Amino acid sequence: MNRPLTYEGWQVWDLVGRLGGQLRVLPGAVIGWDMSAALALGDALGVPPLAMAELLPVIEAVMVAKLNEQMERPNG
Repeated sequence: MNRPLTYEGWQVWDLVGRLGGQLRVLPGAVIGWDMSAALALGDALGVPPLAMAELLPVIEAVMVAKLNEQMERPNG
């Protein structure tokens, strides 16, 4: 249902899978990705800048919400 429909979408999705170590965090909360690092990695992988600019912020917002929800659960 939510799988990418374009080659560029697949490129961004692959990039997202590589961003696990690029999280910006505060004690007890995830606040997002280090976008400078994300864009640099995407550039190195050949991901089109327009695709990153359109898709990364939307995916980041969902990722932040879901990770923070998970951290709020008693058994995290």
